Amino acid sequence: MPEQWPFIKMHGLENYFVILDRRDGSKPLDTEEIVRICSTSVGVGGEQLLTIERASDEGLRSGAYAAMRIFNIDGREVGACGNATRCMAYLLLEESGRDEVLLELAGGVVHCRRAGSMEVSITLGPISMDWRKIPLLREVDTLHLPIESGPLSDGAALYIGNPHAIFFVNQLDSVDMGRYAPAVQNADLFPEGANVGVAQVLDGQTLRLVVWERPGKLTRACGTGACVASYAALKRGLVTSKKIAVHLPGGKLDIELLQGDTVRMTGPVAFCCHGFLSSCK
Repeated sequence: MPEQWPFIKMHGLENYFVILDRRDGSKPLDTEEIVRICSTSVGVGGEQLLTIERASDEGLRSGAYAAMRIFNIDGREVGACGNATRCMAYLLLEESGRDEVLLELAGGVVHCRRAGSMEVSITLGPISMDWRKIPLLREVDTLHLPIESGPLSDGAALYIGNPHAIFFVNQLDSVDMGRYAPAVQNADLFPEGANVGVAQVLDGQTLRLVVWERPGKLTRACGTGACVASYAALKRGLVTSKKIAVHLPGGKLDIELLQGDTVRMTGPVAFCCHGFLSSCK
């Protein structure tokens, strides 16, 4: 890490990110540095660390303006995060002066556009329910998972750049996520773990959702979780509209299910602070 490295901290519905620009070719951060930066005790504090990268040759051929890498609080790199993508997209939209940009993620190039003064729409997917893609340990019916943990049963497994298990319940407030979600997240069926979402259907176009995220924490908002919960609800016949409002503890995301199993997510972004990181090595 450079002796002084500028950072920006942003959030999407109280899902917090520390953002660094590595387009100058700076040395990648190691796991220890990522864990320290994300720590609320000794670092800036965030649920993920994001780095802006130069687009790859393949990304440039697809028209990508830049690339993004995403790291969880344990230093592990992950392939997707909806709220993070909206925050990063906002910065690149402001930097470029454009109304639309293409952003390269691990799983491909994502279309991002302005949707308001501090709102961004991104198109993610395709969503997959193929057990090998998620991945699962063995072949099962991914629309009806053979996993139970207390009130969590008959869930669905999906992949949208990261693995998810979604469960539908009648009374969301009665579910103790800290008690029941970890058993699903760490089940042998999910060799890479899973983000565990629990949803309540309010009507044909509205869901409530809470998500227990990898590596093991309750989050105020999960964008990819909102996407796959909407997709699973439609597959199950629990909603009637392809435009779904998903209410999370941190606020609302608007989800639109598109052709080809892709999904458009629209929601707000906000700034927290900015400053400089100092190396402790």
